[in-house]
Amino acid sequence: MDLHRSFTFTQGSFMIPLGTAAKVLEIAIGEIGTIEGPKDNETKYGKFTHFDQLPWCGSFCNWVFAQAKVSIPSMVATAMGAQKLKNIGSWMINPLPGDLVFFDFPHDGVDKISHIGIVMQVNKTDIWTIEGNTGGVGQSQRNGGMVLAKVRPLGKGSPIVGYGRPKFLPYSGELPKVTPTDTPTPKVVK
Repeated sequence: MDLHRSFTFTQGSFMIPLGTAAKVLEIAIGEIGTIEGPKDNETKYGKFTHFDQLPWCGSFCNWVFAQAKVSIPSMVATAMGAQKLKNIGSWMINPLPGDLVFFDFPHDGVDKISHIGIVMQVNKTDIWTIEGNTGGVGQSQRNGGMVLAKVRPLGKGSPIVGYGRPKFLPYSGELPKVTPTDTPTPKVVK
């Protein structure tokens, strides 16, 4: 059984063990640019969770974490997933790479947690995330049809509601990351 997968940085190549936040990030980064289709909300992530052709940001997270061998509750219904993390004491206010990040976008007609992603990098005024079923500028942020690396603001006016921290195995190496863009090359994955 292969417990490691190679990831290449400009500094070289190294192995990232399963069960770590770094493995979650590596797998999520590999999915950037994936689009749904041919039917609306049709994805391998939805097929994995048995909720295909429904909004799939939570299914994306469940798929990524399962590939990385990190256990999380179902995130298909994002508000219920957040509550499950609160119930088990895994709800956080200070994010770390690999954490789940929950959103409530103002003025979208849904006044509750309605989107989820994965924290890639934490900065002073924003975080970088990898999110399934989001869109670029001017598109739906919670049902946009693509896996993207995004920049999300912190502080007043932020759509971020909180974070869930899974139990990761320790890892002391460098974390994989990419620069967020709203215009990656789309790829359809069956």
